[in-house]
Amino acid sequence: MNTPRQELEARVAQAVQKLFPPAPPAPYVRPCPDPRHGDFQTNVALVQAKEAKANPRDLAAKLAEALEIDDVSEKPEIAGPGFLNFRLKPIYLAEQVARRGKDDRLGVPVAAKPEAIVIDYSSPNIAKEMHVGHLRSTVLGDALARIHCFLGHKVIADNHIGDWGTGFGMILFGFKREGDAEKLRHDPFGHLEAIYRKIQAEAKTDEAINEAAKRELVLLQQGDAENRKLWEQFLKYSLDALEVIYQKLGVQFDYTLGESFYNNALPEVVAELVQRGLARESEGAIAIFSDGTLPPKEDPFLVSEKGEFRNNPLLIRKSDGGYNYATTDLATIRYRHEHFHAQRVIYVVDGRQQMHFRQLFDAARRWGYGDMKLEHVWFGTILGPDKKPIKTREGGDVKLKALVAEAEDRAEKIIEEKRPELSETERLRLARVVGLGALKYADLAQNRNLDYVFNWEKLLAFDGNTAPYVQNAYVRIRAIFRKAGLEEAPEASVILAEPTELALGRKLLDFGDSVQLAADEYRPHYLCLYLFDLATLFHKFYEACPVLTAEAAVRDSRLVLGDVTARTLRQGLHLLGIDVVEQM
Repeated sequence: MNTPRQELEARVAQAVQKLFPPAPPAPYVRPCPDPRHGDFQTNVALVQAKEAKANPRDLAAKLAEALEIDDVSEKPEIAGPGFLNFRLKPIYLAEQVARRGKDDRLGVPVAAKPEAIVIDYSSPNIAKEMHVGHLRSTVLGDALARIHCFLGHKVIADNHIGDWGTGFGMILFGFKREGDAEKLRHDPFGHLEAIYRKIQAEAKTDEAINEAAKRELVLLQQGDAENRKLWEQFLKYSLDALEVIYQKLGVQFDYTLGESFYNNALPEVVAELVQRGLARESEGAIAIFSDGTLPPKEDPFLVSEKGEFRNNPLLIRKSDGGYNYATTDLATIRYRHEHFHAQRVIYVVDGRQQMHFRQLFDAARRWGYGDMKLEHVWFGTILGPDKKPIKTREGGDVKLKALVAEAEDRAEKIIEEKRPELSETERLRLARVVGLGALKYADLAQNRNLDYVFNWEKLLAFDGNTAPYVQNAYVRIRAIFRKAGLEEAPEASVILAEPTELALGRKLLDFGDSVQLAADEYRPHYLCLYLFDLATLFHKFYEACPVLTAEAAVRDSRLVLGDVTARTLRQGLHLLGIDVVEQM
């Protein structure tokens, strides 16, 4: 089922093929910048006029006459230097809303060419408690996995946990020196994190500590029995604790393949890269350098310093024989290509790692994996009121577990105030849906490349672009159906006559485009904005158009319109990993 934009685009393409053979690139139909002038617009006459050296308004007039769109749009209007504006017919809008009412997918088509897509997200380090910085990767990655799956792609969600890096060497060294088995059993994260921070601080001023930690890591990587046993013990404690958080957030993974999973492949990866001339020895280490095929300004293996470019190599084996993140990431790319047959890999990792991924992707291309599309979907930082990275009052990282608990607590207080008659069980259930939904939505509603200031009052508000506002629109619709004594919408024709009915119907038909845009750009905030607009238009419709007191045909039409709206809100929120409730 085409969206209105897709339908118009197809009709314009047919007319262009007849008028201007050979046809130019597929014409782009976009929403009209000013809704007062129409619903959609195309600039194809302007594009073609440049090629033909003709008057664009004359070509726009010819195109308008050639278009066969009477069943979709009013007669297109020429605007400005040669744009064509389209206004959808009310009867077309009504028919399309009715069709979506009978479609489980609400008119959203599946991908014409589904891909195998690995989405790499969350990726916490073991032996450390997840903090607020993990929120963005986790909820953003989960939303992208849900969206791409809904569009028909084969999605492999992979939690690439950090269980083998330099920090783990510090934990091993520290635990051997002053670890406490009893503390480990009762508070594994607290004990191990305290050890890590202490050793990390000492290593900054004592090179001997730093070297000792590195040796512990190398021993682990080489299979030392004692270090391996400790690692397995720490890993189990960590994975059990992580699963509690993921269950609370409603996040699931197909695989949890940490850095350790690839350890045995690392020597072969390095040897192959050296043998093929892609990496070479440098000061006892092995690294990948520029191959000179890219302009210096675009080459991630070069950096500019005082007007001159110098080498910026990607280290893949340290001088002490140890491996690092880059080596593991290269092994991971090969594994995902060979075992998952991935056509695309999406890395949901913060913006500080942009250079790393530029180097990694170029190294993979040179290695022979250029047929796999590699994308770094990066994001900014969550800030506190002082516009600095959010911290506790004591200056430490805000733990994700504590943030989630506070979201539920704050939501419970609001619900208790608004609905004191609810039982404790029902109040807690609502608090979980509202609190976690608000927390996720507040993050997903941001342009992911920007930092944003975290604000409890704003994210839990029942007005504005928030989850509670969108959820409340769904609740309001379900209340209408309860009052009518109905579970589902009646079989009825859709009639769109009032301005708010037309606006709501028109917005419902944009759902597919919004989902696709969120997928194409890896930006769920487009879907959030759509849901906010849809909820706003429903509230306006609700205020202007009585449903249950209207005459029978109009009543049933409005029930269908409300049902399609509710299902669209529910589906859209589900794609963001957010639940709805029947009553709030």
